[in-house]
Amino acid sequence: MTTLRFRRQTRIEAPAEAVYAWHARPGALERLTPPWERVTIQERTGGIEEGTRVVLRVGAGPLRLRWVAVHGEVIPGRQFCDRQAEGPFASWRHRHRFEPDGPDACRLDDDIEYSLPFGRLGSIVGGEQVRKTLDRMFAYRHAVTKADIEAHAARREQESMRVAVTGSRGLVGSALVPFLTTGGHRAIRLVRGSPSGPDEIGWDPARVLPDASPLAGIDAAVHLAGENIAAGRWTPTRKAEIRRSRVEGTRRLCESLARLAQPPKVLVSASAVGFYGDRSAEVLTEDSDPGGGFLADVCREWESATEPASQAGIRVVNLRFGMVLSPAGGALRKMLLPFRLGAGGRVGTGEQFVSWIALDDAVGVIHHVLGDDSLRGPVNAVAPGPVSNAEFARTLARVLRRPALLPLPAFAARLAFGEMADALLLSGAHVVPARLQASGYRFRFSALEGALRHLLGRPAEGESKAMTR
Repeated sequence: MTTLRFRRQTRIEAPAEAVYAWHARPGALERLTPPWERVTIQERTGGIEEGTRVVLRVGAGPLRLRWVAVHGEVIPGRQFCDRQAEGPFASWRHRHRFEPDGPDACRLDDDIEYSLPFGRLGSIVGGEQVRKTLDRMFAYRHAVTKADIEAHAARREQESMRVAVTGSRGLVGSALVPFLTTGGHRAIRLVRGSPSGPDEIGWDPARVLPDASPLAGIDAAVHLAGENIAAGRWTPTRKAEIRRSRVEGTRRLCESLARLAQPPKVLVSASAVGFYGDRSAEVLTEDSDPGGGFLADVCREWESATEPASQAGIRVVNLRFGMVLSPAGGALRKMLLPFRLGAGGRVGTGEQFVSWIALDDAVGVIHHVLGDDSLRGPVNAVAPGPVSNAEFARTLARVLRRPALLPLPAFAARLAFGEMADALLLSGAHVVPARLQASGYRFRFSALEGALRHLLGRPAEGESKAMTR
């Protein structure tokens, strides 16, 4: 049996004990799983203590493989290992080390020894592909670990918070909750139907909570719930449901928060850059007037629905999100298949602006505004580098190493999507994050290409590789 080795090291500006603690908290595995990987956690016992285990279902092409990992060799604050007890490898031993590098920094060292099935033949046939997969995965993992920990360290004076989150299973919420818990905060999920765990509260967005006590003691609330605006054609019934879910759901939540004997200090409520309507190349800040059309009207009412919380003395921040980028969901996920097939391209003229934000920055912005008392009211949650639709298509194609030669004409977009095409595909707004930048938020990804390479695991040529042998 041929044993192979993969190793990656990264310096992190935090003590070894803090980086170890981050890995030991709930949500670490979720934060470390790249968004392009199809991984489902089926079962786990405890965290990373000796003898605990996690059962995963891992996608490999058309297959779904079971992987059982058992933790051991634990040295608190310095090391833990996981070994494959069942899975696709002939053997797998992954040692996570946290070596001090001065008083306030450490080196994160992932050291993996593994063997492929079928002995030497397996190594010859699959060895290079496995190495490339590990290199992509651990480049992503180290980038997320470093950025997350340093973001939390920048707020080290902030006490641990209890944060209620709606929409926790959506694209942003499913990344936000593990970000918060790995940082030492407690996330309380507001879920429809019956709660299934101690950190869940049943919530009907059509009603004020009849008994607000389950929310008693929360320090903050993040409201991300709402009907997916791109899930289907905009029939009159569909438009009414979009408006109801955002406006009425927000108002009912804010009325529930206002009834608390001690309301939370801050509510972060999602909105969207659709507030500005179709504004061509006009540079738009939070002080710009609203636009016209269905989405602009919904966003304006959506933000106004937070008024009960404001009147109760809660600091309210309305985050106007641009296109949130992740291959795990949203617009980018829908684009990937045609672009990978070489069938992607601009939509309409391609001149309309796309104001976007990487998923990690969407989460980072929420964390930032939770802790910055100077921010209230509308805040544009977009990267500082908006691009035209044509440039977006060229950049995505370049990252995927595919041509972008097949534009989608405006008439075809309207034929396929109806009114939604004009609002989401053929219109645009050049939105800038003026208030975020003034408050000192540092974007992880300011340029589109860097964001896409991170999110899709597509490093540029010449980027450093991990140590392998």
